[in-house]
Amino acid sequence: MNEMRKLAVLSVLPVAAALIALPAQAVERPACPVPTGAEAKRSSGAEIDMPPRGAAAVEGIRVGHIPKGFTYGQVVVNEHDGITEYGYQWGDDRSEVDPEHRSLWVRVVCWPKASGPAQLKNAPFDLGTFSGDTETVRIGARQVLTQEGDGALGHGRYAGWVERKGVVVTVMASRPLAPELTKIIKGIRL
Repeated sequence: MNEMRKLAVLSVLPVAAALIALPAQAVERPACPVPTGAEAKRSSGAEIDMPPRGAAAVEGIRVGHIPKGFTYGQVVVNEHDGITEYGYQWGDDRSEVDPEHRSLWVRVVCWPKASGPAQLKNAPFDLGTFSGDTETVRIGARQVLTQEGDGALGHGRYAGWVERKGVVVTVMASRPLAPELTKIIKGIRL
């Protein structure tokens, strides 16, 4: 019987070791999502997706809530000043000056200096800077900086937060989608 107990204990040890190791692995977070070479090429070629991609349009990001009514989408990649901006824009066929135009832009920015929402006002983004009248709001566990969209981004509401050190997420929702902005932000997962 003693030999049976030893065998039983020895057979359980690898399973116990694996279970103990899992929490340590689960704590490790992947690096900031960066575009593949193919995505960078699609962006530089201004390739349009018709119909648009869905929740996993950006590798490494899941957009859990995408409003209905989009007819096209496009990958957007920009690298400059030591940062990488990687996102996806959804849109409809209305003119961009039409107040009913529906557009959504979700972007992840790999910016090593990012550590808190106050820094977003000085972020070296090419598009979508946080200037002017901003406010900080809590959406779920996130401290989110928001402002009205400016001319370069179009009409609507612009939001951004530091997901974790070195990883910024921004969202621009056109005016018809602004009421859904909180739901969109809550549904984003890296």
